[in-house]
Amino acid sequence: MPRITVEDNSRLALRVRANDKATLMRAVALEHTDMTDFILRHSLEAARKVIEQEEHLLLTGRDSLRVLAALENPPAPNARLLKAARRLPKRP
Repeated sequence: MPRITVEDNSRLALRVRANDKATLMRAVALEHTDMTDFILRHSLEAARKVIEQEEHLLLTGRDSLRVLAALENPPAPNARLLKAARRLPKRP
């Protein structure tokens, strides 16, 4: 049965295997915290790492120079770019 979308819901439900839950509970006890804090803290840390890796690009010195050169001296638009530009809606 489909669930109704709740716009202002700060709850998150997880289903975990018994042995995974036992591992989490052991780690929670070792850190003297609660399950919510432990899972939230560690999952947010992992999420931030994923976002950082996906949104940032590290360039070599050579690549950085190539990007700067392309910005200072952009190549002429090719036929595909010109065709795409013609399909854009006209500005008022």
